[in-house]
Amino acid sequence: MEKIDGFTKDITKENIEKLKELFPATVKEGKIDVEELQRLLGEDVASGKEQYSFTWNGKAEAEKLSQKRTTATLIPCEKESKNWDTTKNLYIEGDNLEVLRVLQNSYNNQIKMIYIDPPYNTGNDFVYKDDFAVLSTEPTSTKRQISLINNLVKIK
Repeated sequence: MEKIDGFTKDITKENIEKLKELFPATVKEGKIDVEELQRLLGEDVASGKEQYSFTWNGKAEAEKLSQKRTTATLIPCEKESKNWDTTKNLYIEGDNLEVLRVLQNSYNNQIKMIYIDPPYNTGNDFVYKDDFAVLSTEPTSTKRQISLINNLVKIK
């Protein structure tokens, strides 16, 4: 029987392995030599700041958090579910980022659609603006979720 460590996938490690496969010369002592990767890619590397991008303060931290491993587990609630034995759908309640991390192990590249209900204000703690016709979510949280969703959704 295969022993499991109880952690979610190590996405960073997997990405480094993919780069190592494609560009072996760029991985040195388990780390990516970005300058070597740029040299190998030649003209196909964006240089300078003259390009469009979606950015905000805290974006780098958000990306680090999306790659953090977790030992959290999802527990099914069969009694609260409808058609448990026949459905091909899952309804999951929990912290969006944590749930997306947990799904990485079992559902990587298998999900057809994910709907994430954005967080709402509760009590007197108004963290998110909720007085707009179209609800907007906090960008850092959204970026973390999108990063993990990209691994889960199967593109045909």
